Amino acid sequence: MNFSSLTDEARLALSTLGDRASDLLSPTVRIGVTGLARAGKTVFITALVHNLVHGGRLPLFRAFSTGRIADARLEPQPDDGVPRFDYEDHVRALLEDRIWPDSTRRISELRLTVAYESASFLKQRFGSGTLNIDIVDYPGEWLLDLPLLGKDFETWSRESMALSKNAARVAAADAWHARLDAADSNAPEDEVVAKTLAAAFTDYLRACRADENALSTLPPGRFLMPGDLDGSPALTFCPLPGDLSAAPSGSLARMMTRRFEAYKSVVVKPFFRDHFARLDRQIVLVDALQALNAGPAAVADLGAALTEILGCYRPGAGSWLGSLLSRRIDRILIGATKADHLHHADHDRLERILGTLLAPAIERAANAGARVEIAALASVRATKEGIVSNGGERLPSIIGTPLPGERFDGDIFDGKTEIAFFPGDLPNDPESVREVGRSSAPLRFVRFRPPTLERTAEGVTLSLPHIRLDRALEFLIGDRLA
Repeated sequence: MNFSSLTDEARLALSTLGDRASDLLSPTVRIGVTGLARAGKTVFITALVHNLVHGGRLPLFRAFSTGRIADARLEPQPDDGVPRFDYEDHVRALLEDRIWPDSTRRISELRLTVAYESASFLKQRFGSGTLNIDIVDYPGEWLLDLPLLGKDFETWSRESMALSKNAARVAAADAWHARLDAADSNAPEDEVVAKTLAAAFTDYLRACRADENALSTLPPGRFLMPGDLDGSPALTFCPLPGDLSAAPSGSLARMMTRRFEAYKSVVVKPFFRDHFARLDRQIVLVDALQALNAGPAAVADLGAALTEILGCYRPGAGSWLGSLLSRRIDRILIGATKADHLHHADHDRLERILGTLLAPAIERAANAGARVEIAALASVRATKEGIVSNGGERLPSIIGTPLPGERFDGDIFDGKTEIAFFPGDLPNDPESVREVGRSSAPLRFVRFRPPTLERTAEGVTLSLPHIRLDRALEFLIGDRLA
């Protein structure tokens, strides 16, 4: 997709050229971390940094496991206009309070500098190397806004109205549709009417995202995460029904059209230009279990949303000369999070489900020259595995402490009681998860508290436990530390 004008491309080229000049003195890789709500972005970044800084168990991360990393430390980030990722508070929440840190609600950045010895004999002659890893955290919902740059208000309205009438959304949209029925698009513009319609539309989006629906295609992304734009005209609009092409000047429809265009210019374009287009590598975190819990409609919607997200990237290996003026994302990792909520025997099935949902988008990225991998992972492992007996049958189980208020088999947990349960098996056929009416064993998932850190026999506190965080690190930066 092309989201930028010639002027934007010229600005990006100058910015990239400046970044490449800086890289000659201080090599840097910019890694984007994204995912839809509650996919685990904050926890992923916190666990990644904690394991590197505190010497975690990372056998598959070869630069670390072979002892070539001499030091990993946090340093001031280069972008003074971007909020810093609040690593210290997030670690405190995990380790001291044993609660999950607050979710990503805005863009933030963190710089981790790694000092290492190269595995190459030739590079070793030039001494030790350093690599700056700039981690850029941003909500995946913002990516769903990028396709809006190629649409006008009437096209977006038509698509959004059709989507709201799908069976999985119609109940959530009832109140908003009722407000629309009472409004006249051709009537004079009215701020009170605009605010009422925008609020009803936002409530519809929230209802779609709720656990019982777990839908994912919810642009505009800032309506659910407004930040300092809350209440601004750029966020006070909504799709309108009917033919809008003949709406008179000064009408409600023209007002909404103007604000839709303002949203694109004030919100979406700066995000693309200043952050998104400057990434080198990307991890997209996916909470597929929430969608599986909600049923086939949620799974299909998740696949559509992720396909839109992957379609936004500029994938490709890129030539050395071309990379001086244009960045391409040459590696994309799709992380199926919360793998600790499943027995390890189901991890391959979880990866196959995502691979099937995203097959066309993955193929497009690969054809453009990017490497794409899927990994079932848990940035912080909150459970362990065991065996439970059920009617004489021994079943692989998950053992952990559910979060306060979680429900299971009629029980409501207090956040202190440890349980062992069998969550069910994922199907062997990945296509079956989006087939309505297909019979399969029910899946049951609950949310667990973060674990208490283990200690060695010598009393040394270990780093945050995980599943395949080392595999993610090897894929994302292993070659840059070779």
